[in-house]
Amino acid sequence: MMRSIWVTIGVTALGGGAAAAQTAGAPAAIASAVLPLPDSMRAGAAVLGYRGGKLVRLRAGTNEMICLADNPAQKGFEASCYHKALEPFMARGRALRAAGITERHAIDSLRLIDVRRGRIAMPKAAMLASLFAASDSFEPSAGRPAGSSMLHVIYLPYATVASSGISAAPAKDRPWLMYSGKPWAHVMLP
Repeated sequence: MMRSIWVTIGVTALGGGAAAAQTAGAPAAIASAVLPLPDSMRAGAAVLGYRGGKLVRLRAGTNEMICLADNPAQKGFEASCYHKALEPFMARGRALRAAGITERHAIDSLRLIDVRRGRIAMPKAAMLASLFAASDSFEPSAGRPAGSSMLHVIYLPYATVASSGISAAPAKDRPWLMYSGKPWAHVMLP
């Protein structure tokens, strides 16, 4: 379920002009990609989606959010959104997966090296990321399908239990800190 949160190829690497124009099927992909966001943020979010198996920009954004449309080549439905300050981190993960590196520890290790060497700048403030997932594909105009779930996380780079006052013990009934002390530390919001 968390594949979209860690997925990654940057908006800047996607090209501009005609390649960035909306494509056939883009309205449905855009509508479903922005589902994790509040209504007030959906119209302004940039949207990345798939065309011919490649990740492309379906829509330029006017606010701070980037949404990743469902990958039709993968089973089930997922859409995720995150603050644009997280894009270099997300893009690096997508690039590593595209290069055939699929083990999470290996991806995290390489991204940590990039952060430490200054190749990836992590945000200084808290940043929101949200994921909407459903067990099967669905028509976005039909609303939220039964069996779907929503996950929100707030990235707090380098946060620890001591610095945040948030427990690192996973819980279903309260927020908890995941990846304490890492550049990608984040608060899970059940």
